Amino acid sequence: MKIAVIGTGYVGLVSAVCFAKIGHQVIGIDKIAEKISKLQNNEIPIFEPNLKEALEEVVAQKRISFTTDLAEGIKDAKAIFIAVGTPQDEDGSADLSYVLQACKEIAKFSLEPKLIVTKSTVPAKTGEKIKKLLKDVRADLKFLVASNPEFLREGCALDDFMNPDRIVIGCDDEESKKILSDIYDFFPASKIYYTDIITAELIKYASNSFLATKIAFINEMANLCEKLGANITDLSKAMGQDTRIGEKFLNVGPGFGGSCFPKDIIALVSIANQTNLKLSIVETVIESNKNRIILMVNKIKNALANILSGKKIALLGLAFKANTDDIRYSPAILIAKELLKQNAIISAHDYQAITNSQNALKDFKNIKFYQDPIDAIKDCDLIIIATEWQEYCYLDFDKIKKITNCRKIVDLRNIFNSSDIEKHGFSYHCIGKQINFDQ
Repeated sequence: MKIAVIGTGYVGLVSAVCFAKIGHQVIGIDKIAEKISKLQNNEIPIFEPNLKEALEEVVAQKRISFTTDLAEGIKDAKAIFIAVGTPQDEDGSADLSYVLQACKEIAKFSLEPKLIVTKSTVPAKTGEKIKKLLKDVRADLKFLVASNPEFLREGCALDDFMNPDRIVIGCDDEESKKILSDIYDFFPASKIYYTDIITAELIKYASNSFLATKIAFINEMANLCEKLGANITDLSKAMGQDTRIGEKFLNVGPGFGGSCFPKDIIALVSIANQTNLKLSIVETVIESNKNRIILMVNKIKNALANILSGKKIALLGLAFKANTDDIRYSPAILIAKELLKQNAIISAHDYQAITNSQNALKDFKNIKFYQDPIDAIKDCDLIIIATEWQEYCYLDFDKIKKITNCRKIVDLRNIFNSSDIEKHGFSYHCIGKQINFDQ
């Protein structure tokens, strides 16, 4: 089937490539000429494992192309997926201006009725707004509208698309259902969940809010473990064995970040507020995650006898999680800002997010970025693990001891075993365990 995808950002590009992989003829559309130019040369504007190779594969098969010309891009498409941004508005709600503008242009340039599918994360009842807009712009054409929210995790997005837990399709008519069924015919029918448009739109927000709640909960349990002398690793592992709870999203850390969780839970609260409904649990999760940064900074200060001014800190990890270059709402970036405000000196490293971080932290002078973690660690007073890059697990601590007098590590991701670190002569402080700096 001929498919158009408007928006070649994270969701749009991954979706476009994967639609091509499962056999469709896809055209990606974006207004940013530089981005389209790169894609036309098989260069990807984001970091996502295996995405470049997948793009090259479908380009070689002539299943995908890219253009800035929306009218040309949608001309032969039977279905058009909208995957543009829905940034957070000042009141916390999702800004639908890009989505609605895309719909307006589709209506303007279409020569025949099309199925318009929202891939972007949009508030409940957005489908109704789109239907009204399409009717106002082109009353002569009967457009179909559906919702198909994405559930792609950065760092493993291709696998999430190709091996989904579920595919949610929200539609209010049989024709839309049939077209989307054909598009997703590659996948087992048991994976596809059909519902109405409003429910489909709400599912993404509800899912992300629930997962954020699990993260906030286990982080608060870590706080309690530290006070009582309990072990959060054992606690979370035992909890995860309960099939009603599940082991995923029970890893402690400096809080959740990224392009989805922080924005989506605030948007969900905004949706509820518009109905005069209070989502007290979700609101508490937002507050808990905000306080998490303060707790992490205090943990770091404690490691340095409450003195940050003039201290050189090696900050290992800047992305909000491993296997991505995304720093949106990254706890590591938020922590860095707080440390810099208190006159700490930061030597930062990340395997993919340095360029993005340099822009985010450009207003601060006391930070330098290094391509090698060993260079960042040299002559530091404290080492912080802020992002769970697997490569950090293999740091050469014997080598580190030769280039710095630092013998203190604050592991905000619990990637190390305390005994392994301590045998190298380092004092170690992680999350959710009562380990003190005594060396």
